[in-house]
Amino acid sequence: MTETHSTPHGLSIHIMGVPVLLAVWGLLVVGTVVTVIAAGIDFGAFNLWLAMAIATVKASLVALYFMHLRYDRPFNAIVFVASLLFVMLFIGLALTDTAQYQPEMIPGYSPGMKE
Repeated sequence: MTETHSTPHGLSIHIMGVPVLLAVWGLLVVGTVVTVIAAGIDFGAFNLWLAMAIATVKASLVALYFMHLRYDRPFNAIVFVASLLFVMLFIGLALTDTAQYQPEMIPGYSPGMKE
C-alpha cells in the first residue's frame, strides 16, 4: 500500500518566478553600490549606523526571498527580521564604545609580543 502526498512531510513548496528573483538581485546590486558609495563619504559617527542598516536590509532581502521566508508563516519572517535588527543594534552599541579608548592605544604596541 503506497500513499502519495503532494508535499513531503507537510512542507509547502513554493516556486518563485524569475522576475521576482531578478528584481531582488537588482536590489542587492543597488544595495552594494550604495554600500560602496557610503564607504567613500564621511558621515562622522553616523558611518557605523548607516553601514549596519544597509547590511540589515540586504540580509533581510536574502533571507526573505532566496531562503523563501517571505512565503513561509509570517511569524517566522517577523522573528528573523527582528533578530537582524537586534543584532544590528547590539553590534552598533558595542562598536560606538570603541571611540572612548582609541586615544589611549599605542601604535605598534602589543603586550603579548616580546621584543
